[in-house]
Parts: sequence; structure tokens; C-alpha cells
Amino acid sequence: MSFRRLLALFAGVLPASLVAVILFLAIYSWPAVRFNGLGFVARTTWNLGNTYGDPIVRNGVAQLPGAQYGILFLIVGTLLSTLIALLLAVPTGVGAAIFLAEAVPGRLRLWLSFLVELLAAVPSVVFGLWGYAVLIPLLGQHVFPVLGRLLGWIPIFAPPYGSGYGLLTAGIVLSLMIVPLIAATLRDAILAEPMVVREAAAALGATRFETVWKVVLPGVRKILIGVTILAMGRALGETMAVLMVSGNALNYLPGNIYSPISTMAAFIVSQLDSALQDPTGLAVRSLAEVALVLSVISVGVNAMARLVLYRAGLRGARV
Repeated sequence: MSFRRLLALFAGVLPASLVAVILFLAIYSWPAVRFNGLGFVARTTWNLGNTYGDPIVRNGVAQLPGAQYGILFLIVGTLLSTLIALLLAVPTGVGAAIFLAEAVPGRLRLWLSFLVELLAAVPSVVFGLWGYAVLIPLLGQHVFPVLGRLLGWIPIFAPPYGSGYGLLTAGIVLSLMIVPLIAATLRDAILAEPMVVREAAAALGATRFETVWKVVLPGVRKILIGVTILAMGRALGETMAVLMVSGNALNYLPGNIYSPISTMAAFIVSQLDSALQDPTGLAVRSLAEVALVLSVISVGVNAMARLVLYRAGLRGARV
């Protein structure tokens, strides 16, 4: 076997693994797909049914009496928490990358960069524990009331504030988890930009800030889009940290930014034990359908982002 074919074989393992996982989820969850129908993504009711009742068979699918499954509240919680995380993390990560690459001397840059990268190595459960012990009391008792007084005229910031668990808390924790990824990757990309580009901008009279903002950053926009895609995938699939700070809401759509939520990944973990109590297995297969929907959303969002990246590359080529 030639070296090129060997590399092609190794490269094909990753997409093949993705296809295999999605295919497994589709096959395993097929009875739940038949039972739930398209209403699965439009309903906000997750009910295992009467676990003490005798299973019944409907449309060829064994189920508990009263069983009904809907995940609209999970989809909303997942997308909103990821959106908040990106809104907080992308500007922070870009600012940190510019600071590390352009404003910090060499030796100090090495240590600060090490600390940023070390933050990415912290386990998610540690972020969750910190959020539970520190962030939730701080936000619930001090920050949320201030936000309500200042921005309460905007519906999403209006009371009630809750106890600190919820959408904004989950978004903040997620943003802290993905900022190091954005900052470290973009810092390396900025440092890799040719010095002649900076010198040319300075020769034209541009200030240091103008050079970075109008010359260097446009040169690394593809890398910024790519790392944002990776960060978004991390936020969509995060489990334990979100589970510990989100409030784990059930059958509940968020009414404001302080509302308790639940995400798809966290919900699978929290509900697996109770789903195993269903003797028909429909509840576990419905959780597998949740995982299937999450996989489709992740792949779809990444595909759209790749399309944006591709179109940006074509426009750049035309220029």
C-alpha cells in the first residue's frame, strides 16, 4: 500500500466515524422516531407515562400509557445558551488574542499565553463546580437585580430574576470554556502574519490600532470563522458544566435571560437513569433521538459556517 493511500485511509476514518455514529443513532432511535413523529421537535412535553401501568402497543411501538415526548424546550435552551456564549466569547477571545500578540513583550507573552492555554485544559466539571459555588450566588444576589434595574425595560432582562441558575449563567460558563480556544488559535494566526504587512500599513500612516483592526484581522478572518465553528461545536455539546448551572428545566421555555433551561446534551445525562425505568425501552430510544437531533443540528450549523467560509474565500479570490 502506497503512502498516499495509507494517508487517505487514515483521513477517511474521521468522516466514516461520524457517519457511523449518526447511522447508529438513526437505527437505534427509529421506533421513537415512528412514535414521536415530526411533533418531537415542536412539543414542549417530556413525559415517560405511567411507569406502573402495563405497556401498550400503538402503531407497532410498545409504550407506557400516557407517554409523550417533545424537545422544543431543549432545542431552544441549547441554541440560546450557545448564542450567548459566542456573543461573550468571540469579542473577548479576539481582544485577548490581539493583546497577547501585539501589546505584550515576548517573555511576558509566553507566560500569559501559557495561562490562557492552561485554562482550556481545565475539566468542564470544574467549571461547573465553580459556577455552582461562586457564579450562581454572585449573579442571583447581586448581578441579576442590577441588570433588571438598568435594562428591565427590555423584556428579556425584566424580572423575575430567579436564584442564579439559568440561561445567562450557562452562557457565561460556556463562554469561559471556549474563550481559550479562540484566543490561543487567533493569537498564533496574528503572530504568523508577515511583518511586511504591518510595515506597509505603518508607512501609509496607519496607527498601531488601525494596522491591527484594518489590516491584520482581515487577514486572519478565515481562521477566526474556523475557530468560532470549533468553539460553537464545543458549546453545543457541553454536558456537565451546563447541567450544574442551568437549572435543568423540564417542559419549560425560557421567559427571560434569567430563566432555568436545559440543553440537549445535559438533558440526556440527567434523564438517562429515569429513562431506564421504562420497560419498553421507548424512553431510552427517545433520548437517542435527542442525540440524533443534536448531531443533525451540529452538522448543519457547521456546514452553514463552512459555506460562509467558502463564499468568503471566493470573494477574496475575486478581489
